[in-house]
Amino acid sequence: ILQVMKRTNYLINGVAAVAVMFLFAQCAGKTEDKTGGAASGGAVATTNMKIAYVEIDTLLTQYNFWNDLNEAMMKKEENIRATLNQKARELDGEAQEFQRKLQNNAFVSRERAEQEHARLTKKQQDLQELQNRLTNELAAENQKNSLQLRDSINAFLKEYNKTKGYSMIISNTGFDNLLYADSAFNITKEIVEGLNARYTPASAAKK
Repeated sequence: ILQVMKRTNYLINGVAAVAVMFLFAQCAGKTEDKTGGAASGGAVATTNMKIAYVEIDTLLTQYNFWNDLNEAMMKKEENIRATLNQKARELDGEAQEFQRKLQNNAFVSRERAEQEHARLTKKQQDLQELQNRLTNELAAENQKNSLQLRDSINAFLKEYNKTKGYSMIISNTGFDNLLYADSAFNITKEIVEGLNARYTPASAAKK
């Protein structure tokens, strides 16, 4: 006896929520001494080093470019969720109708019932494949956005550091990287203001 097809609920689970944590590479490349040679011996002479750090969490919440990307991704995720839920409801309705007919012997033949069951099974498989494809596409776009974010910040820091002359700019993501630093070395506000000053919504797709 054919069993009732269970309700399927296809939702995207947190794909748009991408963890973006990265270490800012030194803007000028490798750390070098004043003669241009790379520091050696496993230690770096810190006498003339100028270091600053950026709070990544704060930057991500205040960088308009990233906020716009996230908003666009949330809308896309909602559209995908709505599409999948609608198709799942339609499939569920057809499955319930199939079960009703089966219980009431409404099919003209066993062969016709098996054909309908096969059709519904194929439709369920197609819906699962659609969910997987859309989820993968969303994840790939999130990855692309993360790379755009990194490139955007790195490009800005290279220009920014031409006049600032920092030997190293470090990311601070809670307790993951930087355990302690004097707030005097925090340049987050300056970086956010600079990034937002060079960004306009129309240029989001170009960055």
